[in-house]
Amino acid sequence: MPPFYSVADARRRARRVLPRVVFDFVEGGADDELTMRENRRAFEEITFRPRVAVHARPDLRTTVVGTPVELPVLCAPCGFVRIVHPDGEIAVAREAAAAGTVSIVSTAAGTALEEVAEGARTGLGGDDAKRLWFQLYFMNGRAGAEVLVERAEHAGYGALVVTLDTATVGNRERDTRNGVVLPLGVDARNAWHFGPQMLVHPAWFARFVRDGMRLDFPNSVRLGPGATPIPKEQQAKAIVTRPPTWADVEWIRARWTGPLLLKGVLTVDDARRAVDVGADAVVVSNHGGRQLDGAPASVRVLPEVVDAVGADTEVLVDGGVRRGSDVVKAVALGARAVLIGRAYLYGLAARGGAGVADVLRILRLDMDRTMRLLGCPSVQELDRTWIDAPSCPTT
Repeated sequence: MPPFYSVADARRRARRVLPRVVFDFVEGGADDELTMRENRRAFEEITFRPRVAVHARPDLRTTVVGTPVELPVLCAPCGFVRIVHPDGEIAVAREAAAAGTVSIVSTAAGTALEEVAEGARTGLGGDDAKRLWFQLYFMNGRAGAEVLVERAEHAGYGALVVTLDTATVGNRERDTRNGVVLPLGVDARNAWHFGPQMLVHPAWFARFVRDGMRLDFPNSVRLGPGATPIPKEQQAKAIVTRPPTWADVEWIRARWTGPLLLKGVLTVDDARRAVDVGADAVVVSNHGGRQLDGAPASVRVLPEVVDAVGADTEVLVDGGVRRGSDVVKAVALGARAVLIGRAYLYGLAARGGAGVADVLRILRLDMDRTMRLLGCPSVQELDRTWIDAPSCPTT
């Protein structure tokens, strides 16, 4: 298939390629999806203040917790990536490294973290080896978290991202309407229920069958009592059985020697608390609108978090990024970088690893074009003088 020309174009192709139940799993938000829509509307309300008669080739390079990146766009941790395309997390990690940026592998990945590291690092070295990070859910509490951290450290992951906004799973009504029941699996009921959708998407279905119809959490291995596997029927629930507290974050900080990022921060108080417990960076995030519906758009909260902790701690943001101009707006508001999730999943669904590369290429070109038109020579020079943004809500 030919490359696509925007993230929206990739989304249209993904919708054609994926069965409805899979597309809705990727696309859907919680409840009425208010927060998911607000993430986009918040970016749309920000306008630029360009300088004219200034011509320079923009420099998009920066560093994130000490890791050099060629553009301030990271691939966010997403669960069940393998159901979108069997190349899954390995393809995402490879293409992110090839683009000179970072991929973050989820605890809920469809591929074991060791397998991703081995597959993604073939031929990589130096700074490239630092561009694979691990996202931690406290699966099975501290006992499971400790095993996962040790495995990530042994596999050479460059940073640890702890997600804090998943005390329980959000109410994703698209999945409920589609009849998705955890644990996911291939059985007679699902074959009858989802079979018609699968058969009208033969390319996806053929890949799914060739991949062994895998729907498990391979990172749950050795996380049960006595280092036993968590039973399949308990794997999804294990993510939220014992969600982390601030005391748990301090405990992790004492065990993880590399950079530590805390994801899911939406208030100044929590951002300051993150700094107090030793975070190297915070990720302002509402989980892409998939958790608490009615939470504020991430980019609206971003400036006040930056004002509170940005002098000492790097601040990243996710939620609703679809164009390079969105990245420029976020960096101008003080973000060191943005994370994308659905955007690269659309590309992966449409064209596998090549589609992920397309999305990153599109965002890079969009950023370059936007900054040329702004008259800004470097992401290092972006600040709030380059934009007009509505005031943020108080915390």
